[in-house]
Amino acid sequence: MQTNNAIKEYVGIQKESMSGRELEASVLTKAGLMLKAVQENWDAPDREAKMLEAIKYNQKVWSFFQAELTEPGHPMPKKLREDLLNLSLFVDKRFFEVMAFPTAEKLSIVIDINFNIAAGLRTNPEAAG
Repeated sequence: MQTNNAIKEYVGIQKESMSGRELEASVLTKAGLMLKAVQENWDAPDREAKMLEAIKYNQKVWSFFQAELTEPGHPMPKKLREDLLNLSLFVDKRFFEVMAFPTAEKLSIVIDINFNIAAGLRTNPEAAG
């Protein structure tokens, strides 16, 4: 699958020059931008294909986070991991709603979640404390 290879290549290149937090922020930003492009071009003739591509990419990103957050020994505090896992379940549910009954408005919350988490990952945790 071409998209899969492109993602692997992108991640591989990014890993060479970014920290884990920066990489996660970058991938979440890309996921949000893909959804935003669909939302802003809702009446485009290729909307359905673009929407499915954006949703698949977002689902891969969130599946990766789910897998990471459920790893025993993950350094993140348990409560924060649980909150992010619950958020990932919400995101999954929203994507199923969008696929079943597509509206541009339903994408807004996931776009906001992606961008807000990406912004949080880009902040310097040492400076915030």
